[in-house]
Amino acid sequence: MSEVPAEPKPVISYDDFAKLDLRVAKVLEVAAHPNADKLIVLKIDLGGEQRQIIAGLKAWYAPEQLLGKQIIVVANLEPRKMRGMESQGMLLAASYAEGEQRKVVILTTDEPCPAGATIS
Repeated sequence: MSEVPAEPKPVISYDDFAKLDLRVAKVLEVAAHPNADKLIVLKIDLGGEQRQIIAGLKAWYAPEQLLGKQIIVVANLEPRKMRGMESQGMLLAASYAEGEQRKVVILTTDEPCPAGATIS
């Protein structure tokens, strides 16, 4: 794997980090976004609450690869319209260059966890 130096970001306080609500979610449904070539629409379970998130993963993941997968999401991100559909959170993924190709890897859990479990 290629090592890509990340651009440094400003140092934040622990209090700023603690504002993030990171949670485990289970992917219930996956579909292509009707108005965008690169986006997919995921219906997720956050432990008793279902939400829709939009992600630019179409080039790296087929819907069947994501169905049933446990992912890590930022649950308290302000909702945002993406090509006419609302995204109610953001999934976390690592990205890096490998030669001329860009790789994207969704962050998940090492072992099964209940939907809605908190990340700290």
